[in-house]
Amino acid sequence: MSARRTLFGIEVDALTMDETVRRCLEAVRDGRRLEIGVVNAAKLVNMRRDAQLADAVTGCDLVLADGQAVVWAGRVLRAPLPERVAGIDLFLRLLAEAETAGVSVYFLGAKEEVLEEMLRRVASRFPRLKVAGSRNGYFHDDEQEAIAGGIARSGAQMLFLGMTSPKKEIFTAAHGTRTGARVVHGVGGSFDILAGVTKRAPKSWQRWGLEWLYRALQEPRRLGRRYVTTNVSFLLMTAREFVRLTPSPASANRSH
Repeated sequence: MSARRTLFGIEVDALTMDETVRRCLEAVRDGRRLEIGVVNAAKLVNMRRDAQLADAVTGCDLVLADGQAVVWAGRVLRAPLPERVAGIDLFLRLLAEAETAGVSVYFLGAKEEVLEEMLRRVASRFPRLKVAGSRNGYFHDDEQEAIAGGIARSGAQMLFLGMTSPKKEIFTAAHGTRTGARVVHGVGGSFDILAGVTKRAPKSWQRWGLEWLYRALQEPRRLGRRYVTTNVSFLLMTAREFVRLTPSPASANRSH
C-alpha cells in the first residue's frame, strides 16, 4: 500500500507516475479491480459543494494529484506529494503499456465524431493496441447499466472514461464493478486532446501550474469565469487550512 497524505480532509496517494503505472499493471495481472480518482484545484473546491462527487472520489482505490496546484498545496500544508500525476499523462502511459502487454482497453466518452477521430489517432500511435470497444459519452442515466454490461461483454481489462466531472465519477461509483474492467480511469477531456480538438498547454505552462489559464484562453466565455472563481476559492481554502494547522504563539509557548 502507498502512503497517503491528507489534504482538505481528502486522502491522496503519494505516488509517482511510475509507481502508479506499476500498480495498474499489477491489478490487471492479479485480477484485482483498481479505480483511479484524480483531484485538481477545481475538483477539490467542487467536492466541498457536491457530496455525491466527494463520495465518488474518496471511494476510489487510488486518489492522485492531477493538478500542480494540489502538489504545491501539499508542500504548504506539510502533506508532501512526490509529483503531479496528470490524468492525460497516465492515460498515455497506460495505453503504451497495454499495447506492449496485450491488455485490452475500452473508451467511453466524448462526442461521436471526436471519439472516432481519437480512435483513428490512437490506432496510428499504438498500432498493436487491443481495443475491445468504444462508445460516445452522450447517454441518459437509465442507459448506464446497459452500457456497463456492454463493457463487461467486451472483455476489456482497462476502461478509460473521457467524460467531465462529476459524471465520470458517478458512473464509475455506480457501475464500475459491473464493467468487469480491472483498471478504471476517468480521463476528463483527454479524448478531445488526443483527437486534436483541444490543444494541451506547453510543458512550460504545465510546470508553472498554468494549464487552466491556457484552457481558459482557448474558451474564455465558457471557462474563464469558472476557472478564476475556483482558483480563488482554492487559494482561500489553502490559506484557511494553513492557518488551522499553524499553532498560535500562545499555544506554542504553553508547549514549552
